[in-house]
Amino acid sequence: MLADTDLLSIQEVRTKVEAAWQAHQKFRTYSQEQVDAIVERMAAAARANARPLAEMAVEETGYGNAKDKYVKNLLNCDWLPRRMRGMKTIGILRELPDEKLVEIGVPVGVVAAVLPTTNPTSTAIYKVLISLKGGNAVVVSPHPRAHKCTCATVSILYQAAVEAGAPEGIIQCIDTATIEGTNALMRHEKTGVILATGGSGIVKAAYSSGKPAFGVGPGNVPVLVDTSADLNDAVAKIVAGKSFDYGTVCSSEQALVAESSLRDRLLGLLKEHKAHIATGAQKEALSQLLVTRNWTINPQCVGQAPTKLARMAGFEVPPDTSIICCEIGGVGKQYPLSMEKLSPVLSLHFVGDYNTALETCFALLKFGGLGHTAVIYARNDARIREYGLRMPAMRVLVNTPAPQGSTGITTNVFPSMTLGCGAAAGNITSDNVGPQHLINIKRLAYVARKPEEAFEMPLDINQAPAGTGSSPAAPGRIDRNTVIAAVEKYLASRGFTVPAASPAAPAPGGPSCSCETRKAAIPNVAADVVDRFLARRESAGTSGGYS
Repeated sequence: MLADTDLLSIQEVRTKVEAAWQAHQKFRTYSQEQVDAIVERMAAAARANARPLAEMAVEETGYGNAKDKYVKNLLNCDWLPRRMRGMKTIGILRELPDEKLVEIGVPVGVVAAVLPTTNPTSTAIYKVLISLKGGNAVVVSPHPRAHKCTCATVSILYQAAVEAGAPEGIIQCIDTATIEGTNALMRHEKTGVILATGGSGIVKAAYSSGKPAFGVGPGNVPVLVDTSADLNDAVAKIVAGKSFDYGTVCSSEQALVAESSLRDRLLGLLKEHKAHIATGAQKEALSQLLVTRNWTINPQCVGQAPTKLARMAGFEVPPDTSIICCEIGGVGKQYPLSMEKLSPVLSLHFVGDYNTALETCFALLKFGGLGHTAVIYARNDARIREYGLRMPAMRVLVNTPAPQGSTGITTNVFPSMTLGCGAAAGNITSDNVGPQHLINIKRLAYVARKPEEAFEMPLDINQAPAGTGSSPAAPGRIDRNTVIAAVEKYLASRGFTVPAASPAAPAPGGPSCSCETRKAAIPNVAADVVDRFLARRESAGTSGGYS
C-alpha cells in the first residue's frame, strides 16, 4: 500500500509547528545576551561546515558551482552575524526620554521558512539565524530537489543552538516536503510570519495564505554602462557578477545597456574577459533552449556552466568561457532573451543615446524585474543620481557586481538572501529582509500633554476677537463688529488704507473722488454692505439676528 505523501507532509507540519511553538514559549523569555550567544554558536558551526555544505548543494541540485556557493554560505554565517552583533531585538530596544516613549521588541512567534532549490544551504543559514536573532522559533520547508543539503544545514544549526542553551524543538525541518505540506505550514494557526523564497507561485501562495509574509519578486537586472564609466573596471565586474554561481542569484546581471558609440570597445573587453559573443544562429538556438512556450525558464538550464549550455543548444565554446553574450534589438516577448535567464547568459543592448539607454533599462525592469535591482557604471554623479531616481528598482547599485552588491557583500545594504521589491511588485517591503522584520515593536507611551494642548481650536465666529473688550454674542447670533473687522483686515491686506476715523463720503452725484478718498471711504462702504447683508438674512429668517 502506497503512503499518501501529502497527508504525511501535512501531519508532519502540524506536529513540528506545535513543537516549535512550545519551544518558543520558553525561548521568548530569554534575554538578549542569551539569544545572541545562541546565534553566535550557530554561525560558528555553519562556518566550520560552509564548504562541504556548498559541495553538497551542487551535488544534489546540479545548480551553480561549489566555489561561489561557499561564498554565499560565508555571507550568511560570517558577514551576516557580524552585522547583527549589537542589534537589539529583545526587550527594551530604545528609550526616548524627550518623547516619553519606550520601544520594546516582541518576537512574532513561529517563522515558516520556505526555501528555494537555487540557494538551498545559504538561504537556510540566513533564515534560521535571523529568525532566532528575533527571538523566534523556525520551521524550514526545503525544496524537494534540495532536501538533503537543506536538512543537513538545519541539523548543524539546530545541534549548535541546543548546545548553546536553546530549548529543544526551537528549529524544525520538514522531512517530507510537498506543496500541500508547505501550504499547510503557511496557513497553520500558530505560524506567525512567512519567509518565502522561490518562484512566483510560492510567493503568491504565501501572500494569499492569510498570514503576514515576506516574499520577493523576480529580478531582471539591467546594467547601464555610461560613457563616463571606467570601461575596463565595468566589464570585469559585470562578468564577475554574471558568472557568479552561474547566474542563480535573482539579482544577477541580465542585460548590459550602452550607447552605440561604446559597442566596439565593450565587445572587445568582453572577449578579453573570456565572454563568448554568440552569432545570430547561436543566439536563436539559445533562445529556443532557455525560454519555454509558457514564458518560463527551462529548469534544465538554470545555473549551468556556459560550456554545458552551449552544448545543449548545439554549439561549442572554449572551455574557459565565463559567460555567453547575445546582442538583441529590444525588450519584450518578441525578444525572449530580454527576460530573466537564471544562467550565465547576458543580453546586450546598444542604443543611440543616453535617454534611450534609460528607457531601455526602465523597460527591462518592467519586463519581469519591477522593484528588484538595477546597476549603473559611471563616474558622472549627476547621471548616477538621475538613474537612481528614474529606475523602478529598490536597489540601485553603483560600480559593483550585482549579486555581490545587492546581498551586501560589496555594499553596505543589509546582508540578506531575501530582497524586497516594494509595493510595485506586490511585496510588503522594499528592504533587504533581516531580523528587524521578524519582530513587532511595542511602545510604552507616557502622558506628554493635555488634550487641549495638542492643537489650537479654530476661532468661533461668535467669539469676539481677543482684546476688543466685547462680550461674546449670544449663541446663533452674528457679531457685526467681528464681520466688519474681518472685511477691513482683508482690504488692508490688499493694500487699501483703513484710517482710524473715516471721512464722510462724497454726496451722490458729486464730482469723482480721488484714489486716496476712495480708499478712505471703503471702511464705511464695508460697514454698509455688512449691515445690508445681515438685515437681509434676518428678514429672510436665516439668522438669529446680530448684535
